[in-house]
Amino acid sequence: MSSQIIIQPLHLSISIFFLLILSASSDPRATPAGNLTCSGDRATSPNFIPTFVQAMERLSSNLNSSNNNFAITNITDPSQSQSPFYALIQCHRDLSRTDCLVCYAVSRTAVPGCLPRTSGRIFLDGCFVRYDNNSFFQQAVDPATDTRNCTSSLANNNNKWDDFQGGFLEFNRSVGELVENVTNLAVNNSGFGVLGLNGVYGLAQCWESLTNNECRTCLDKAKAEAVGCLPSREGRSMNAGCYLRYSTHKFFNNDSQADGGSSGLSSPGAKVAVVLAAVAFLMISSFAGYAAYIRISKIREERKNMGMLSNSFNKSGLKYKYETLEKATNYFDLSNKLGQGGAGSVYKGTLPNGDVVAVKRLFFNTRQWVDEFFNEVNLISAIEHKNLVKLLACSIEGPESLLVYEYVPNKSLDHFLFDKDKVQVLTWRQRMAVILGTAEGLVYLHGGCHVRIIHRDIKSSNILLDKDFNPKIADFGLVRTFGADRSHLTTGIAGTLGYMAPEYIVRGQLTEKADVFSFGVVVLEIACGKRNNAFVEDTGSLLQSVWKLYKEGVVTEAIDPLLNGEFPEHEALEVMQIGLLCTQASAALRPSMAEVVEFLTTKAEDRVTPMPIPNQPPFLNARSLMNNQGISSSSTSGPLTKIGLSFTNTSRSSTTPSSEWPLRIDELSSS
Repeated sequence: MSSQIIIQPLHLSISIFFLLILSASSDPRATPAGNLTCSGDRATSPNFIPTFVQAMERLSSNLNSSNNNFAITNITDPSQSQSPFYALIQCHRDLSRTDCLVCYAVSRTAVPGCLPRTSGRIFLDGCFVRYDNNSFFQQAVDPATDTRNCTSSLANNNNKWDDFQGGFLEFNRSVGELVENVTNLAVNNSGFGVLGLNGVYGLAQCWESLTNNECRTCLDKAKAEAVGCLPSREGRSMNAGCYLRYSTHKFFNNDSQADGGSSGLSSPGAKVAVVLAAVAFLMISSFAGYAAYIRISKIREERKNMGMLSNSFNKSGLKYKYETLEKATNYFDLSNKLGQGGAGSVYKGTLPNGDVVAVKRLFFNTRQWVDEFFNEVNLISAIEHKNLVKLLACSIEGPESLLVYEYVPNKSLDHFLFDKDKVQVLTWRQRMAVILGTAEGLVYLHGGCHVRIIHRDIKSSNILLDKDFNPKIADFGLVRTFGADRSHLTTGIAGTLGYMAPEYIVRGQLTEKADVFSFGVVVLEIACGKRNNAFVEDTGSLLQSVWKLYKEGVVTEAIDPLLNGEFPEHEALEVMQIGLLCTQASAALRPSMAEVVEFLTTKAEDRVTPMPIPNQPPFLNARSLMNNQGISSSSTSGPLTKIGLSFTNTSRSSTTPSSEWPLRIDELSSS
């Protein structure tokens, strides 16, 4: 076990190093070609997930030891009380061994998303991985799961016609001729072929477990599906036993086969590659001992921490067996799934004593997982407040780690504010109770417990509502603590765009005022019934809209229209003012959470200090964020460019629509 943990990161490092040295153009094509496909029944055997892990390890071992880019495994030993299990990996033959291993590594992180379903498969552009409880190695087609993916229609891209002088007819003819020839080439070449023809390129790959006739059957169907993509610039057919792709850009690596030339190691470039590979191997070997030592040290430290954690929970009676929690959730039945968070899925479960709990399921033991897990367990298990979700127990010795929380029946606040089909509209009294309870929970975190805690991810979806609609702050995976002698922390950025304070985004400077900003956004969302969406081009973000109405003296017009005017106007005005005070651009001007609670619980005439007048909040310019898919990797660009944050004096910012708001950014390093 220890040697596997050590060797796998080293092997990955070697693979990456070889990628860089052997060929700058090498590409594992580890991008999804289609959606993750899950089918079959939900597994009921308690051994199913351990069997899955065992099969993936065997598949990896078989792939490493094979002479080609294909491996299978099956586990059918009845003496081990295991369900039958079959798994297959097929990399396209044009990929190098290193690229194949990288593609498999990426696919292996995605396939567990199908658990506990008994069948799952994923197509990447360079490889295919499937597991099932039935043997499928010679299955050519499957009407239930065979699919295609068509992208980038030429009809809407006129500048591409220069490449195809004959227009649609010439392009369609070229694609038709290409897929016909490349599928014939694959059938006659042990299941693989690549070809370039008239500016169009194609690849066909059958799984090596198929016979020649089964390969032909699969590719005949794939050929018809691919032609059906026309006039799309790119098409993919993804069947049970094969893969076919055409594109207007050359995407495969095997130049010799596409050009009809010879292949092998006789070319000068190949000889140079072999020499460089040998040199690279010697260089990496010299560092392997040191890397192994560092890795072993880290593993020992993590095991020590996990052992201490396990002993702590054993003594306190807060540790549950994995099997108990698995049965409590009916083996993680999808009907019991309560939601999906950044750190894992949450399921409703019923313990043997009848107690109903929420079980958070974490799949992977990554470094980030360790950080978030210890945050939630070590810190949150030691604090208790009526407005914080209570951590009850954990399980750390099964195939995956589980956290057990108190069950909060009304799910999260965002369901009642933003869902199109609202089951229930929260009254003004209920909204005020949510605002006050959340504020009191934050006061406790910021100074009411044994250590100062900053949540870092306060948002509507992280505020749960109990049966009486009292709020409970949840999801403590990103919390940070610091001593009373510290004014702030400088840390990597983590949180959800739209709720993150500007000084935190720009400088990575973290104080309690970052939570105050997030709370202010939530206050405005609760009062207005709208999400703070910085990607709405016509109306701007919620902060902009509320600020504009506030400056015009009609801020109560922003109150949720579903309330039908049933709210005290003076109270609504104060709530909106509190939201704007909390979201001011300057952290120094924002009130503390203790002051917010005083504003909410004390009448205006009884306050020692009147409520201040708010200044303009910051406005988020989302265009650069959308253009760069969230983050620029340029080392020369400043933090404003990376996040797309701007401060304006207008009531409207230039933004781009998106359905992906809010976006969560975990551990983005600050400049």
